[in-house]
Amino acid sequence: MVETERLTRRYCREPFRFLSKAKTAALLPRRTPMHRKPDEKEPQEEVRAIPAAAGKLSGLLLSGAIGLAAFLVTRIQTDFPISPILLSIILGTTFRNLIGRPDALLPGIHFAQRKILRFAIVLLGLQLTFSQIGEVGLIGISIIAVSLLLCFVFTIILARFIGVEPRLAKLIGAGTAVCGVSAIMAVNTVTRAREDHVAYAVACITIFGTILMVLAPFLAEPLGLDQRDFGLWTGASLHEVAQVVAASFQLGEISGYHGTITKLSRVLMLAPLVIALGYLARGRNGGSDRTVQGPPMPWFILGFLAMVSVNSVAHIPAEARSWIALGTTTLFSISLSALGLETDIRQLRAGGFKPMALCAGSSLFIVVVSLLLIKLFPS
Repeated sequence: MVETERLTRRYCREPFRFLSKAKTAALLPRRTPMHRKPDEKEPQEEVRAIPAAAGKLSGLLLSGAIGLAAFLVTRIQTDFPISPILLSIILGTTFRNLIGRPDALLPGIHFAQRKILRFAIVLLGLQLTFSQIGEVGLIGISIIAVSLLLCFVFTIILARFIGVEPRLAKLIGAGTAVCGVSAIMAVNTVTRAREDHVAYAVACITIFGTILMVLAPFLAEPLGLDQRDFGLWTGASLHEVAQVVAASFQLGEISGYHGTITKLSRVLMLAPLVIALGYLARGRNGGSDRTVQGPPMPWFILGFLAMVSVNSVAHIPAEARSWIALGTTTLFSISLSALGLETDIRQLRAGGFKPMALCAGSSLFIVVVSLLLIKLFPS
């Protein structure tokens, strides 16, 4: 009995004496970074870095595979009814909602959705020169600018009237007024709308732009438009560059040429729109809102303007120009497939009918206003 009490008192004074080293280490508190030696690293940090890097690469590869698949389908099947950009977001959305998307892939998907997209917008500047703007003429440029401004303002006002979320309204307004999907993605760098709102805006713009693309050639004769005016009308009203090219060349080379130049001139107005929205976003928050980071001028817009300048002063061979346009479309397809992978149909359904009605009203507005201006101020 006496020996038992002696051992008990000794164990209370030195509780780890009778334990093995492994059990003793398990009972001791874990060493924190404060207790760790300067040159000692926590093993788990290296273990975690590998899955993170693999997840980013896997997400990027998945986005690239879907985007390239959409691009190849439209290249092989030349009469495919939709563009690779639209097909990319359809495939990405289908993959997300039928198969699923692990959260570990998000870093790579976000890289494709943001970084690659901005690089594609920069390359878009190599499709336009300042001399081409001069060919449109002062009246043509004025019609483009007035139609763009009135359409964007009308969209914002109509959104307030029917109750559409302001950031979503700006995306729809930019896509309708300027250049479709690329305008939506560029403006979203300063509006910072939700991914499902971006996807909804892209879907609306693409649907109504495609409808207008199909109907426009049949309206040229009833509206009394010659080839030059028809090209100016399609370039000033249709949403995507591809839609303008497809519609304007239906009447001939002259209408196609003027339609393409008009549309590319309209694309150039994306830069001042993004700058203005950036300043407004900072101004409303007194320049202190952390959600609007950095300068109100997104750097990729400067790159876009720089590429326009380069294309204006430097001679780019036709073959190189063709490859650049091809690469730009491919990058947009990859970026939009990543957007599709971020789109949850359940959230998209929550958008309701009002944003679709807003896009329909905005599309009809710019078609009618640009037509009236062409009739009132013939060039």
